[in-house]
Amino acid sequence: MKKLSILFVFLIGAMQLAVAATKVEGDKAYQENKFEDAIKIYESVLADEGESAALYYNLGNSYYKTKNIAKAVLNYERALLLNPGDADIRFNLDLARSKTVDQITPTSEVFIVTWMKNITNLMSEKEWGTTGIVAFLLLLAGLALYIFGNRLILKKVGFIAAVLFLVVCVCANIFAGGQKNKVIDRKSAIVMEPTITVKSTPNESGTDLFVLHEGTKVYIEDNSMKGWKEIRLEDGKEGWLPTTSIEVI
Repeated sequence: MKKLSILFVFLIGAMQLAVAATKVEGDKAYQENKFEDAIKIYESVLADEGESAALYYNLGNSYYKTKNIAKAVLNYERALLLNPGDADIRFNLDLARSKTVDQITPTSEVFIVTWMKNITNLMSEKEWGTTGIVAFLLLLAGLALYIFGNRLILKKVGFIAAVLFLVVCVCANIFAGGQKNKVIDRKSAIVMEPTITVKSTPNESGTDLFVLHEGTKVYIEDNSMKGWKEIRLEDGKEGWLPTTSIEVI
């Protein structure tokens, strides 16, 4: 039994090393300007090991180098979804977006909505969750100081700290929930066709509304029609696109 346990641990370690080596190979291929090889390696690791902001970021860089802007935008968006506070991902995404044909101006939002989105996007679900746990522990420490403090000043400090960290704990959990929902319920996609006409109805006989180009981000409003998605742009325009013309972030 002991030998089997040792063998099992050895196999797990070997598998982890194999995955790490594969990513290293992808990084090496990228550094050697073998971008197509890097793309194949990164996509293989993602298929085997699941999503990773770092891998999506590297994959986006590789696609950008091959001038596949739509795929670059798609993978930067996926990386940002998993790690919204990463400045490098956001910078490269903005750079890739600047290369797309459709430069869409978002509709204006109420200040408080934009402010809340910006705060939520400071960290990922896990980071907000960790912040919530730390705030909860500090909340308990504040309560302990308030209850057991033998001086009035200590009780005041404990009470204020408890209230402050209660607010932080609640907000952190709300933000963590928001980030989790965005990852699970993905409602945005990237146009992958070089040029595609948005229709007024979910069929080819619908009226032509406007034209979109590869790399443009859309928001999915309706999934109910087979083979078609109702989409909305950041400027509020809506219409229908074939499912095959977009890829969900």
